[in-house]
Amino acid sequence: MNIDIVKNKIAINLGKKVIVTVYGMRNKINRYEGILYKLYPNIFTIINDGIEKSFSYNDYITGDIKLRFL
Repeated sequence: MNIDIVKNKIAINLGKKVIVTVYGMRNKINRYEGILYKLYPNIFTIINDGIEKSFSYNDYITGDIKLRFL
């Protein structure tokens, strides 16, 4: 998967609701639901209740996070 394809896929959904599932160490899974808020060259952010979380495009490519657009 190419990083430009990932950036375009995420950019198309800017301003929409998204669920981000983060697969961490020791089988720990965190889910964040919010609105796709800002895009930067290396990361993208979501916002929920005034709290902003950032994620890397590379994490999506490697499968460390999964995105589900609502």
